[in-house]
Amino acid sequence: MKNKRDRLLILQQIKGISRKKLHQFRKVDPLLQSIFSLSSHEIHRLLQVPQKKATHIYKQLQLKESILKKIKQDEEIATVLTIEDELYPNSLRNVPDAPLVLYTIGDISLLQAKKSISVIGTRKPSSEAKDKLNHVVTPLIESGYIIVSGLAYGIDSFAHERALEYNGKTITVLGSGFRHIYPKQNIALCRQIARTGLVLSEYAPDVRPKQFHFPERNRIISGISRGTLVVEATERSGTLITVDQALEQGKDVFAIPGSPLLPQTVGCNKMIQEGAKLVMCADDVQDEWG
Repeated sequence: MKNKRDRLLILQQIKGISRKKLHQFRKVDPLLQSIFSLSSHEIHRLLQVPQKKATHIYKQLQLKESILKKIKQDEEIATVLTIEDELYPNSLRNVPDAPLVLYTIGDISLLQAKKSISVIGTRKPSSEAKDKLNHVVTPLIESGYIIVSGLAYGIDSFAHERALEYNGKTITVLGSGFRHIYPKQNIALCRQIARTGLVLSEYAPDVRPKQFHFPERNRIISGISRGTLVVEATERSGTLITVDQALEQGKDVFAIPGSPLLPQTVGCNKMIQEGAKLVMCADDVQDEWG
């Protein structure tokens, strides 16, 4: 294979080679050529993995042509971007543990937009959540902001639906492949987003959702956004993972305050105490960004 892009696509499909290892290997061998001619023992030394795993990796590499054929089939249903491609979003290139491959359906030009904000929060929102979204997020949509979220129940779904309702653009980042949309109840919403916005995943279409995928995908949600707005979050909400990743990436974090008596707003109030920007209306976001 003369094509470095194809070699990268194959290597990220190999079970036993983590993203971290592959990032390290790209620094040692930017052309990604040498590993295809190594013995299992040499792979063991290069990647510093147990011999048994090295042997398994070696056997998979011998099937590179069939792996590439499957990848080409995936490209018939999705546009595949690698970190080597010009259209790969610049905002993601330098984030810690950047995804090496992105599978996309929809308008990939949205990945280059400067006016994008991730809107996230609890899966079990309060009765006030939709009013908060209408008050803060709707004006942002009307001002041309792209809404990024994760298709989960609750705030994520509300944010996507609000963008679609007001003819705005929205990007959803999945924790699974396109053939296994999760949650299943949001398949119709996902399809609607694909028609006018963008559906994005770092997982190949046949990959089923796994619990660890969802914290992983959060770094992409924050990474492709200029900043992150937390609408509601409990004190120990999984939303805080995205907030931590946004901060690690140097992105702005905004939070809508709420009653100290509501568990769904305790997380937001604590974020504000710790330095998140308090948001009372859409102008608080727009003024921050000029």
